[in-house]
Amino acid sequence: MGFSAFGALFNLQSCSSTKIITSPIDGENLIVPVSAFQIIKKNSLKYRPYIVARNENLRYPICVYRLSQTEYMALLMRCTHQGTELQVFGDKLQCPAHGSAFANNGDVTNGPASSGLRTFPVVIDNQQLKISLK
Repeated sequence: MGFSAFGALFNLQSCSSTKIITSPIDGENLIVPVSAFQIIKKNSLKYRPYIVARNENLRYPICVYRLSQTEYMALLMRCTHQGTELQVFGDKLQCPAHGSAFANNGDVTNGPASSGLRTFPVVIDNQQLKISLK
């Protein structure tokens, strides 16, 4: 995992509500620019509630929720029931295989999954989120 923070960021738009980005890994951190959450609508700055960050060295993407200007939650999008990649629907993540659902803090809200999602510490540094993959 030796990508530089100076690596290129490529923005991909899968649909209007979900923003998927490809993020570099620098050391043990996935790097996500805070600006990835910004939307300009009618000359007004708004913020996406979440983005999905991918990197070719990660088997599963990471969903990053913006809880406030200074608080973010990063969750591995892997169902704890049988390992299926999760889908994001607003403040919840859902498993397409068996219907398990998780809140934006990783807690199980609907089974059959019985344990919460893996979370990652997030630090804001120079307008970038550093998501520790340790």
